[in-house]
Amino acid sequence: MNTCCSISDRSTWAIGGGVLLGLGVGLIVLPLSALAFVGSLVAGIGIGLIITAILSSCRQGGNG
Repeated sequence: MNTCCSISDRSTWAIGGGVLLGLGVGLIVLPLSALAFVGSLVAGIGIGLIITAILSSCRQGGNG
């Protein structure tokens, strides 16, 4: 089975979850500032990428 697209690969779930989290926060701050909305989306993507890196290092045994 292709490990890149297997269901056990949670990296896309982490990035998508971060985007949804950023979107939720962004919708709350949207009446205050449109720039804060965009910033929360970017922060959500960043959180998802950080979680993906952590999951990747744990799956590889924590080496480096």
